[in-house]
Amino acid sequence: MLGFIWTVIVGFIVGVIAKLINPGKENMGFILTTLLGIGGSLLAGYIGQAVGWYHAGEGAGFIASVIVAFLILFIYGKVAKKK
Repeated sequence: MLGFIWTVIVGFIVGVIAKLINPGKENMGFILTTLLGIGGSLLAGYIGQAVGWYHAGEGAGFIASVIVAFLILFIYGKVAKKK
């Protein structure tokens, strides 16, 4: 249970940082921001560990999570604009 709580907390922090880096305004609430961060963390963790760039728990994983969450947010912004 504690692992789930940490995942939500870290996901929220990563999502907020990604939103601060991204220019423009996104109409995302707490839940979508948290899901953005969790998605970025999971995808960055999978890619980084599969390629061998880092292992679980390293600081590079957090940085990669922010970068991937930013990319997801950027792509979301481009797709949402077209609609």
